[in-house]
Amino acid sequence: MSDTPFGFGLPPEEPEDGDEGKKKGSQGGGQGGPANPFGFGPGMPGGADNPFAAMFGSMNPNDLGAAFQQLGQMLSYEGGPVNWDMAKDVARQTVAQGTADGVRDTSVGPAEKSAVEEAVRLADLWLDGVTSLPSGAGTAVAWSRAEWVEATLPVWKELVDPVAERVGAAMGQVLPEEMQAMAGPLLGMMRSMGGAMFGQQIGQAVGVLAGEVVGSTDIGLPLGPAGRAALLPLNIEAFGKDLGVPSDEVRLYLALREAAHQRLFAHVPWLRSHLFGAVEGYARGIKVDTSKLEDVVGQLDPSNPEQLQEALQGGMFQPQDTPEQKAALARLETALALVEGWVDAVVHEAAKPRLTSADALRETLRRRRASGGPAEQTFATLIGLELRPRRLRDASRLWASLTDARGVDGRDGLWEHPDMLPTASDLDDPDGFVHREQLDFSEIDKMLGEAAQKRDDQGGNEGGDEGKGDEQK
Repeated sequence: MSDTPFGFGLPPEEPEDGDEGKKKGSQGGGQGGPANPFGFGPGMPGGADNPFAAMFGSMNPNDLGAAFQQLGQMLSYEGGPVNWDMAKDVARQTVAQGTADGVRDTSVGPAEKSAVEEAVRLADLWLDGVTSLPSGAGTAVAWSRAEWVEATLPVWKELVDPVAERVGAAMGQVLPEEMQAMAGPLLGMMRSMGGAMFGQQIGQAVGVLAGEVVGSTDIGLPLGPAGRAALLPLNIEAFGKDLGVPSDEVRLYLALREAAHQRLFAHVPWLRSHLFGAVEGYARGIKVDTSKLEDVVGQLDPSNPEQLQEALQGGMFQPQDTPEQKAALARLETALALVEGWVDAVVHEAAKPRLTSADALRETLRRRRASGGPAEQTFATLIGLELRPRRLRDASRLWASLTDARGVDGRDGLWEHPDMLPTASDLDDPDGFVHREQLDFSEIDKMLGEAAQKRDDQGGNEGGDEGKGDEQK
């Protein structure tokens, strides 16, 4: 689980944007004090005890209007559990700042677009020979970091909202029903600030992630629009910078992975809902420490937003290891391992005979995914979930064994239904799964054949008896 429950709190560095009245350096996580996305607190210059003086004390007077506007938007928000407008703005600001190494986002040029389109086209051609699943990429696109943010935010919303909704609902359950009407304005303010805090954190995390991802499927989930294979040329260049591998090979290998993911999600219709359903199952298992929330609500000073921020960071929303959550996490982790293992296996089969750097690139990406890369860490920060395919190597070995035993069609046929897929225990013994399932399938075929023959025989006998009855009449 994440140390920052449900994303309340700030990553190590906040975007610097004078127009929005934000200053970095002295206010947040990683600087020695509690994370504080809205600038409230004694650590701010201009007023140790007054949150508004802390927010505005060192600000240029010309920025005060923007700051008051931001505060007004935060408190007047009446939407869902996450202020997604704020999340989008913060993500775009973060992208505009550039990455830690000083590389700023740039528009994708015609040559880069052409190179991505050609790489995906060639990747699909190679994949045709190693999987029975047809191409799932109707188009291939080259995105800038900002375009990645725009394209993936709808899916982030789908992933994060169930958890944020569960947390937000707790705010309305801590008071007796007869008191809730009286406390309406206070609870409304808490929900508005909760939505703003979520939006701030998610926007920051997604903006940072946009500087690191190489495509639309880096976390094993389809973040982009269906049927659209997407690569980020700027990030691909950064990824391959120190690998000692030709850039065209790096691009092609990553195109193979993107195209393989697209095939799987396009032609296994239940897979997306299976993965997202595990996230929702996790959200349903969240338990909120209502006693702590009750204490906070009873003592909360509406004029002191800092108090709410500190309470949110105090662990009142820390998820518990309930049976529901354990089951959902196990289901999600196994499914992610199977997805990543299948992609790893088929991409290696396609690339090995053609790319001299196939082994090195495979190992680099395996380590990036299995050790908890930036994508996994970001998602853990957002909602407390770790999207880490811990069994990636085991799953890849299992899919390779299935290919040897049953061929491409037999291997890919397991994706027809979730009940046909290996379980977590099967990853411990891939050869046992292959052997056992082959026997089971043959027995099922035999039983179905016998049942069909029996029905045919019974139908014939019934028809014959009816015929005899007619003759007697």
